[in-house]
Amino acid sequence: MTSAAELADRQQIHDLVSRYCRATDRADFAAVRAVYAHDGVDHHTGFSGPADEYVVWLRERTSVFDGTMHIIGNHLVELFGDHAFAETYGTAVHWGTPRDDESLNFTSGFRYLDHLRRDPEGWRIVERTAVREWTRADAGRLRDPEGPGPRGRRGPDDPLAQCMERARAAAAAHEERPTP
Repeated sequence: MTSAAELADRQQIHDLVSRYCRATDRADFAAVRAVYAHDGVDHHTGFSGPADEYVVWLRERTSVFDGTMHIIGNHLVELFGDHAFAETYGTAVHWGTPRDDESLNFTSGFRYLDHLRRDPEGWRIVERTAVREWTRADAGRLRDPEGPGPRGRRGPDDPLAQCMERARAAAAAHEERPTP
């Protein structure tokens, strides 16, 4: 039977992977760096080295895109005390302008193979190997939205910040109300 502590560790590791994906898609590179241990390393297609250098490379590499979306699927964690191994399957969608440029408009399937460690700040990636399984060109397939509405943006102008702030404000207002 799985203990509550094991379940909590597994959830924290899943949240860490999700935070990485959100940070990458929103171009929040401080948050990308925060998922890695101080001595963390990353091995991606086109890069292999320390986490600090990876973040610089990622900022440069993704600046050419209008957007990215990392979608995670299967996620398996094996716990070994204060160390863990996680395998996460995912799909990464990339789009850019011009829309017919295959280097800016593609989808890839990947697996993150992560060695993680519980540090004083929580679970962090010690070493990530991002295995590229396949890539498909999406050039010429992107179309305009069906109508007006919120649009995702890389950086702090994404609707995420406003939505989170409204939720925090509502929670704070709820806590300030006297209990009947």
